[in-house]
Amino acid sequence: MDMSRAATTSDVFNAIAEPRRREIVVLLANGQPRSVGELVEALDLAQPAVSKHLAVLRAVGVVSVQKQGKSRLYALNRSKLSPVQDWIKQLEHIWESQLDRIKERAERKSKERSARN
Repeated sequence: MDMSRAATTSDVFNAIAEPRRREIVVLLANGQPRSVGELVEALDLAQPAVSKHLAVLRAVGVVSVQKQGKSRLYALNRSKLSPVQDWIKQLEHIWESQLDRIKERAERKSKERSARN
């Protein structure tokens, strides 16, 4: 069985597996396009590193770029994150049932404390 890693540009999951690329997605999530310079400053990373991360995100369509004068502005393509959202939705029932159990346990302990007092 071949266990080699998939290319970061093979799909959105591989592209956002890297923490700095997830940070870029978060920075662009408010819908405000940002220049490379703004992202460099916000991430406190060297410009070539930020550009490399943006290239990966562009390759899978998560970000788009638009020239504005001398600047290139990057924007998030939210629709390209829908496979991630769909996958997370499949797991929501697990989290919800865990929260329900935690709530039940807390309520039971609270009643036990009240009964002792």
